[in-house]
Amino acid sequence: MHIPQAAPTIDDVDRCVGDLRAALAVHDITLPSLRADLPTFAGTYLPPAGLIALGNCNTATARRLTDVLRGSGRTTLLDLDLLAVPEAVPVLRGALRRRLAPPRSDVELCVTELVANVIRHVGEGTPARVRVFREDGAGRIRVEVADPDARALPVLRHATGEDEAGRGLALLDAVALRWGVERGGAGKTVWCELAEVDRGTPGQPASPDDAHAQPKARTAW
Repeated sequence: MHIPQAAPTIDDVDRCVGDLRAALAVHDITLPSLRADLPTFAGTYLPPAGLIALGNCNTATARRLTDVLRGSGRTTLLDLDLLAVPEAVPVLRGALRRRLAPPRSDVELCVTELVANVIRHVGEGTPARVRVFREDGAGRIRVEVADPDARALPVLRHATGEDEAGRGLALLDAVALRWGVERGGAGKTVWCELAEVDRGTPGQPASPDDAHAQPKARTAW
């Protein structure tokens, strides 16, 4: 049986906006444009609910809002768009030290090596996005570095004592629980996950159910 819905009043819409603004504030998200769109309030929608405007936010706010709406269970520690140049590495390490207490040398190492590999194998000055999350309740920290080249992928090989390159991902492989690559139409993301507490020992293999995760082995790009 269809139950007729009462048409909301402008007070109802204002209350909805207020509730949404308060809910976002819990996650430290502010949308100055959040409001009832009065010109459409009296439109032809059935029932005439009107529209609530959510737009006009920067990309960082949009990403945080996406995480909240997805219920991702993640706490964002770092989310930066940058050019992959050597000068960016100490800036990233400093930002991580300010956000991680106590400091995590293993997380800094992973971020450093993934950005360095973008510089070395995709090209200095390549636009990149660096994200570091705390996986709430999972006891893990996840590092992601995205770049626009989906072709330059990490490959597995056995590094020897005489090799002058290829040790960066070997170090990452030793400290991470697992790592992998996600490819998409806009490029790729190389990621790794570390234990919430720095164990100081090599990680365990990735789950065999994770098709994107790489097995634990010495690696190089």
